[in-house]
Order: sequence, then structure tokens, then C-alpha cells
Amino acid sequence: MIRHVIKRITASAVLKGIAAATVFATCSFAALAQSAANWPDKPVRIIINFAPGGGTDNGMRPYTEPLHRLLGQPIVLEHKGGASGAIGIEAGVKSRNDGYTFFATPGLSVAILPHIRKLPYDPFKDMVPVSYFTSYPMFLAVHPSVPVANLKDFVAYAKANPDKLSLGSSGIGTTGHLVIEALNRAAGITVLHVPYRGSADALNDFLAGVVQVFADPTVAPHVKAGKVKLLAVTGQRHPDYPDVPSFAETYPDADFVGWNALFAPAGTPDAIVKKMSAAIDTIAKTPEVKDLLFRVGQFPQGGTPEDLTKILRSDYDRYGKLVKELKITQE
Repeated sequence: MIRHVIKRITASAVLKGIAAATVFATCSFAALAQSAANWPDKPVRIIINFAPGGGTDNGMRPYTEPLHRLLGQPIVLEHKGGASGAIGIEAGVKSRNDGYTFFATPGLSVAILPHIRKLPYDPFKDMVPVSYFTSYPMFLAVHPSVPVANLKDFVAYAKANPDKLSLGSSGIGTTGHLVIEALNRAAGITVLHVPYRGSADALNDFLAGVVQVFADPTVAPHVKAGKVKLLAVTGQRHPDYPDVPSFAETYPDADFVGWNALFAPAGTPDAIVKKMSAAIDTIAKTPEVKDLLFRVGQFPQGGTPEDLTKILRSDYDRYGKLVKELKITQE
């Protein structure tokens, strides 16, 4: 008799538990949907995983005011640089996934760095693709003190002066680093790689002549001002410098086009991700943003989260193979 009562009570408790869980899930879903519909109702934070003045900061900043106008809330940029962008991404993936924290990163931190060292995040599990917001060619430039006029002269000079030239980059495994390592291998030269905390620091030393070579879009204004010499670009020939060859014409193995993208912590509501992605896609098509980005050597992009997923997977596989071939590691 006692056992029979216990069974009835247990079954009843289970049924009540299921009912309560169903009600809770329904309420939670409704609350989530309502939250997404009202998003944003407070400032939105975007973590940038490199220092101010770098390529990702230059790429994201032109979007902030238009996003403010379109979404109706301030966009707050927060810089967390270091470890080739890993520190900023770690902060991003560990943030609340309520739609009020996103993080902007160049492709290197999610497509290249995972092949170089162990990271506290998985680019395919711990983050949600939002938008591919800029692309940029790499500008290979030299300091005026280097007696060369073009890429052919540069290769000849580097061969005649082994280990005399050094390239500053924003870190080990960055696109600039891969460009020079691939060029070293393809052209049979040796240009020393010097990693910095960010591209802004590397650029300052390049302009001062501490390092003689630089491969990054942040050098674009200084090329235009005539302060440095542009030798080659990645991708297609640049419309402003039609006489400067692309790597694809001379050393295709060193032809890498960089990109910046926006991600959110895993679990961020899909409706919010799509709303942010659509906003960036709309802004990317405006002449205002196109002009601002062109000044810093970048081009506006956009598209859907699915578009970014395809780009990430393609570059992840391509760079993984290259890193293995070049035996690039980071302690």
C-alpha cells in the first residue's frame, strides 16, 4: 500500500514537473522573443581585439555613428589588444550573450591563430558569425632609406643584404607576417619578422625607420602622402596606384587579402544577430562609409552571417595548410 502511494505521488510530481518546465520554457521563449524585438534598448558594446589606430579599429569606427543612427543606441568601442587578438576575443566569448556585446576581429585571430597555438576559444563553437564588414589589400611598403624603387629591386636588394631588412607586424601569425614569410620563401630572401602588440605600434616604428618594411593597410595614408614607397599590393591592382603590381602577378603564393568581421558570443539570440548583420549590410552600401574606409585602405563589405561562415571556413583551411608548411609557431 505504501509503495503504491509512493508511485502515485512520484508520478504526480513528475507530471507537475513537466508541466512547470513547459510553462517555464514557454515564458522564457516569449521573453527572449520580446527582448529581441525591443533590441537594442541600451548602449551596445563592441570589443576590438587590437589597439586603437590599427586596421580593425580603422575598419569598425566608420560604422559606429551610422549604427547609432540606425539602431537608436550608442555604440561603445572597447579595445582589448594583445596576443595577436586572442585577449580581446576571449573577453568577447566570455561576455553575456544578451545581444549587447559583440567583438570585431581581423581574420587572422580566428582563421590563422588557431593553427599556431592553443587558444581559450574555438572559432566554430564559442562565437556566432554576424558580419564580414571590411576587406583590405595588404600594402607592401618600404622606408625611404631603403634604396629600391619597385618589388624587383627589393628582392635583389634583400638577396644582396641578407638579414639587413626587417618587417614590423601586429603580431605572430598576422596577415602581414604571413605575407613576408611567403615572400621570403617564394623569392629566396630573408626579411626578419618583428612582432608588435598592434599595427599602430609597428607603423610608428616603420615611419621612424626602426623597421624598414611594412605590410598592412594602415600604411595607406602615408603612401598617399609620399612618406613611404609602395612596392606591391595583394589582390587586384589598387585603383589609386595602377602602376604598382599585385602579388598575384609576381608571387601568387604571397597573395593574401585581409578582412575584418563582427562576431557575438555563442548563444546570442538569432534575431538580434540578424538585425545587427542587416544594419551593417545597409551601412556598408552607403557612400559615406565607403569613402571613410577607402581613406584607410579598406573596402566595405556586408552580407549575411552565412556569408561570413563560408569565408571563415575557407580561410581557416587555407591558412592552416600554409602555417603548417611555413612551420610558424607561437609560444
